[in-house]
Amino acid sequence: MQKTRFHILVVDDEPSIRDPLSKYLVKQGFRVSSSESAAVARSMISSYSIDLILLDIMMPEENGLILLREITKNEGPPVILLTAMGEEADRIEGINLGADDYIVKPFSPKELVARINMVLRRIGPNKNEEIEAESLSFNGWTLLLKQQSLIDPDGAEVALSAGEFAMLKILTQRPHQLLSRDQLLDLSKGREAGPLDRSIDNQISRLRKKIEDDPANPQYIKTIWGGGYRWCIDVTMT
Repeated sequence: MQKTRFHILVVDDEPSIRDPLSKYLVKQGFRVSSSESAAVARSMISSYSIDLILLDIMMPEENGLILLREITKNEGPPVILLTAMGEEADRIEGINLGADDYIVKPFSPKELVARINMVLRRIGPNKNEEIEAESLSFNGWTLLLKQQSLIDPDGAEVALSAGEFAMLKILTQRPHQLLSRDQLLDLSKGREAGPLDRSIDNQISRLRKKIEDDPANPQYIKTIWGGGYRWCIDVTMT
């Protein structure tokens, strides 16, 4: 496993590709965020420091090449395209638009990591020092990361257990990103959920009681049936 903390954004509408790939990259030592659409990815790129984007070309709502054009125009992070076998014309257009590399599905995860490392080496040796935010803010709330405390809009500290703090940090660092129970358990405890494991659901329930105006109708942490949980409002890093 590598010791880098490069931040990789995986943009692919297929969860059967996006989720296993994200988990594999985490095990390789990367920090990973994921998005099922170009619209969500666009928000994440503007909110977070992303070092490299793995971008699917063919997505139902918005072609990945549209997002690629915006990224290169704004001198954004390097992009590796994830393409299907029959998308040669799109691959060529992507390279012409400024994509740094591409890989054809189905691909070897090991080969993809080699390509990621090749592109990241061009960034320079100082980029692997990730700058950590000191706080995360949303709707008047502030999560102080070094102090591991939560301040409500009135300035009062809200008591959180270590597990609740870790879960809130994970969610607010990945706004608008769908996270499965397995992903949340892996990120918080480094293990996968068993069939009867309800620890994630219990932590989410406790967090809702502390931050939601109406825990039965949550606005921050929403349940995506059959998928997991999603943090649904924008977050500011300072």
